Amino acid sequence: MITGLSQIDWIQLHNRVQRVIEQEVQIIPLSPGLEASVMRIEMGGQRYVLKVWDKDSKPDIAKQYQLLSKLYHSGVGVSKPCGWGVDDQQNQLLLTSYDGEPITQLTQTKLTRLAERLMEVHRYPVNRVGAGEDEEYISKYDFVEYFFPQIESHGDIQNLLANLIQHVQIRQECLIHGDYNLGNILEMDGHYTIIDWTNGQYGDPRYDMAWSVFLITIYNGGSYGEMYRAAFACSASYNTYTQEEGQVFEAMACLRWILLKRVGDVPMGPDVMQRVRSIAVHNPYLNEHLL
Repeated sequence: MITGLSQIDWIQLHNRVQRVIEQEVQIIPLSPGLEASVMRIEMGGQRYVLKVWDKDSKPDIAKQYQLLSKLYHSGVGVSKPCGWGVDDQQNQLLLTSYDGEPITQLTQTKLTRLAERLMEVHRYPVNRVGAGEDEEYISKYDFVEYFFPQIESHGDIQNLLANLIQHVQIRQECLIHGDYNLGNILEMDGHYTIIDWTNGQYGDPRYDMAWSVFLITIYNGGSYGEMYRAAFACSASYNTYTQEEGQVFEAMACLRWILLKRVGDVPMGPDVMQRVRSIAVHNPYLNEHLL
């Protein structure tokens, strides 16, 4: 159990933290994620967040730290990276600024702001893979293999996804977040900060948007989903996508959620399955027999 920051083997640590690292700290556990434990650190009159990957997932935190540094200094709304290292169990840790709490209440104005934040990510100026230093901190994966784990054991989903991919060409030429949902967006004093960059990679912004819209729709309601989708549609960088492309990627998002529900745990709540079923029924590329 972590009782202070001085016991951590820091690989990189911001100078400001180094100056106060021996001071007494207050550690406040926060709601853990599926991959890591999270805690708020109060030290030297400042608040930080410490994330410890003490579960099965072992992402490359050195790469994530570098990505956060690049995004933060480019003005993208992410937490300031303050350090990373390993504990005495060789679990990787990431220390960042404290940027508020997850969003709990939605409005149309807020949904528009959230859409704008994601589009800022997609506009981040990256080099294409093989063209420069971005390869050092932005990964590129096989789309199906990464987002659809164990799909080979689920023939109905695999066949539908193969058909969907024939309708669009998957693009992997810009930065995507990979899991943009309300749990990964913090709010404080009117500012919104995007956290949890474990899934950050070269990818297709249409998929990134569709997954985010899908999650808002099933967990917060169809009316919020429509407002959120409309916020993207009003953007010049997104309104060039056809209606068919939108339906295809939203079908992919639904298939992914159904697959994740089959192979593991997904968050549930009131009316979630009813909303998923409605999407499956009304999307021309899906059917309710998947559920």
